[in-house]
Amino acid sequence: MAVTIYGRSVPCLKLPPTPDWLQRHGGELRPDLNPQAAEVWLDGQPLYRLEVRPAWDRYSCAVVDMTNGQRLDDPHSVYPTADEALRGGLEQLRTRLGW
Repeated sequence: MAVTIYGRSVPCLKLPPTPDWLQRHGGELRPDLNPQAAEVWLDGQPLYRLEVRPAWDRYSCAVVDMTNGQRLDDPHSVYPTADEALRGGLEQLRTRLGW
């Protein structure tokens, strides 16, 4: 299944298992209502949203702090596939959190 964003067909995300580093901190990766996004839950609350977006012929992943709407990612990072963009966004979040 795919959705159309800015006239481009983007495949729906296949959520990977919750990464070990996130599980060690009591976190969980969950699907978002948007099929192009995932949520990172900590202490029973959704704290971060990872939104995969088309970027020319590639993909980017916006990492958003859900408490204040601030972006935590490098907006210039692009990836060849949507799945790699999600993994890249998770890695950027891990680095930003210092985990």
